Amino acid sequence: MASQARDAQERKRHGRHYTPPELARFLARRALRHAPRATTLRVLDPACGDGELLLAVHREIASNAPDVTVHLTGYDLDRQAVAETVGRADALGVEIDCRAGDFLAASAQLADGSFDLIISNPPYVRTQQLGGATAQLLSKQFGLRGRIDLTHPFVAVAPRLLTAGGVLGLLCANRFLTTRAGSNLRRILTDELTPVELYDLGDTKLFAAAVLPAITVALRATGPPDCRYVSVYEESGIEPDCTTELFDALAGDDACRVGAGGRVFAVEVGVLATGDVVARAPVTDVRSPELSATVTAPPTVGAEPAGLLAPRSGIRSGRHGDAAWRMSRPAVDHWLGRIADRTWRSFGEAARIRVGIKTTADRVFISDRWDQMDPTPEPELLRELITHHDLQPWRVAMARGTKVLYPYDLLQPRRTPIDLSEFPCAAAYLQSHEQALSGRRYVLDGGRKWFEIWVPQRPHLWGAPKLVFPDISERPRFALDRSGAVVNGDCYWISLTDLGAGRAAIDLAYLLMGVANSALGLRFYDAVCGNRLYSGRRRWITQYVARLPVPDPGCPAAGEVVRRVRALLEDGVPVADSGIDEVVAAAFGVSVDVAQADHR
Repeated sequence: MASQARDAQERKRHGRHYTPPELARFLARRALRHAPRATTLRVLDPACGDGELLLAVHREIASNAPDVTVHLTGYDLDRQAVAETVGRADALGVEIDCRAGDFLAASAQLADGSFDLIISNPPYVRTQQLGGATAQLLSKQFGLRGRIDLTHPFVAVAPRLLTAGGVLGLLCANRFLTTRAGSNLRRILTDELTPVELYDLGDTKLFAAAVLPAITVALRATGPPDCRYVSVYEESGIEPDCTTELFDALAGDDACRVGAGGRVFAVEVGVLATGDVVARAPVTDVRSPELSATVTAPPTVGAEPAGLLAPRSGIRSGRHGDAAWRMSRPAVDHWLGRIADRTWRSFGEAARIRVGIKTTADRVFISDRWDQMDPTPEPELLRELITHHDLQPWRVAMARGTKVLYPYDLLQPRRTPIDLSEFPCAAAYLQSHEQALSGRRYVLDGGRKWFEIWVPQRPHLWGAPKLVFPDISERPRFALDRSGAVVNGDCYWISLTDLGAGRAAIDLAYLLMGVANSALGLRFYDAVCGNRLYSGRRRWITQYVARLPVPDPGCPAAGEVVRRVRALLEDGVPVADSGIDEVVAAAFGVSVDVAQADHR
């Protein structure tokens, strides 16, 4: 057991998560549909692990195109994995040129256009694990920017190594579809390649890694006008409406609900949209809003592409590598277009969205048992702390009594640490943890005092009313806080000081809450942001919440949203009787029935 635990820990540290045979077969089959039709096929797996992807390609070719000669090449840093791959191949009578070594270093010696198919499940190693110096070196070497993981350079080298008409079959974390950090991959896949098939495998748990996987098939050539996009996520409380197997459902043309492993999954089918949802005119002042929106025509699914295992046609579509990717479907695009026509500003344009504090030493700074500490820091430094446990839609319910030792002057607009000599109890408490706190070199290197927290935010804003919502939640939980509490780093917040002054700020806050907590807000998130985790949970981080729409605050329908939210919060009207879903939909000129029916 101890040996197995060490092996699992080592695999996680190096990002080694081998591809299950059924998933490898699906990836190989989809990639080969687009591979060049020739008598010889040169195939590379740059991080081959146990060789499953290469063997899956061989099996598919042997079954469907036996007249094609296949040359298989694999690289891996793990010599034991290379030996395992060679042993498996020998036992099957398959020849694999498998090399132990660093593929990224060796790739410089490989000629342009060396391969017809690159099939890869790159090691998933984040920037933090790579180390800053290594990440910077890889970024410079492969033309990357921002935060990277090891997937990025593996994909960056693929276009050069593929022959004209060659194919990349990629299995990696689905985070790249929507996150800022994923812009490197999106840019490469649209600027240097042409994506033709995309499968967001969601929370199917088809893959042993903790990350949610996605499969992308992309061409080093002009491809069909539209990229097929399929997503699959678990849906509770429903029955299957088809009898096909999961992988057959993914390859099908129609949306369905399919049962697998005692769970039911919603399979959605559309095409890839790589640009912004709509183009809107520059925002104007709240007192005189003027709207202008350009609604793009919904794309249509193009002709079935063809390759080694099927016929190819089509032209290249427009490219927007830096924008988040989403699934396009005519009905949803029409719905989004109508919302765009009534959108005044996005949440990010209306207000600044901040993350909560990050101490990087929570055991020292955060507790619900401060009265048991000896010494106990001075009460004026112990601030109530809102965490994700305290948040419900509309309201904050702080029943846990959690407080944070917040060593800053709350009267100052920028972080100003306290003078420890003025707080002897807090000084003694912190000094008892000085060794651990001083070990946070990034704090000291940032010019901070050893007892500071890493992200304190703006101390003087805590006393103002604010909207608070959790980072991770199945459904939106936007709440209004008037207590002056500090917000923890597992939540985000919007200070009403950013929204204006007096009643106008409160009204705009109520409007934001109404949209965010509504059925429309949830469906908009799924259609435009779509970053879901296991068990239906969603990420409510700045880059996604910033995209939520705000209707014109001056229109009567928006005023009715504000009135309903005020009645809920100030007059105690039950949520079920508030009618907020209906008035939010009306403010955007869409049907509430559509908003409720299509979101998950």
